[in-house]
Amino acid sequence: MYFDFAALDGRNTYKLMTATIVPRPIAWVVSQDEQGRNNAAPFSFFGAMSGEPPVVCLGVGSRTEGPKDTGANLRTGAGFVINMVSAELLQRMNVTAIDFAPGVDEMQAAGLTVAPSRKVAPPRIAESPVAMECQVRQVIDVAEHRHIIVADVLAIHVHDEAVLDVERCYIDTPRLNLVGRMHGRGWYAIQDNLLELPRLTEAQWRADAPQGS
Repeated sequence: MYFDFAALDGRNTYKLMTATIVPRPIAWVVSQDEQGRNNAAPFSFFGAMSGEPPVVCLGVGSRTEGPKDTGANLRTGAGFVINMVSAELLQRMNVTAIDFAPGVDEMQAAGLTVAPSRKVAPPRIAESPVAMECQVRQVIDVAEHRHIIVADVLAIHVHDEAVLDVERCYIDTPRLNLVGRMHGRGWYAIQDNLLELPRLTEAQWRADAPQGS
């Protein structure tokens, strides 16, 4: 089936994108407003764009009456924290997705513990197995109600039990037990069926390829 996005409204293009680009990592963002009040919200339009330098991008929408708290807080140059979501934290992450009134502390509502960050003002979520301290590099306005946040990762916190080798920065990724966003309004993927597939060299591929390939 062919879908021409030029012929579809935004609601349907959103449904097609989120139903087919899966699983998506979840950025559980902690930011602060001008009064220093904390805000926590999950975003699945998120990904790593560069490892050197370390850069991530985050897609943030707006309400019809104005920007969401996170969007308003993430001005150019603002610091924030991306916390990754483990299966154990999924229910509490879902609480922070509630559309609370501005000024409500979502982390307190979800029973989460805050821990100080070292390079940015907003705290991190202590229970999260991975927390990235970030600083906004650029805000790209792609539409009136859609913005892409480009951010530098300044530092990362990883729970000790998931660190295999500090010097070589080896991480036991399965132990993080991270979840990904799937389709619809409430579907998520959990790491319970992993597959290892080493990358091939051209010589290996040619050795295994049928004659005439």
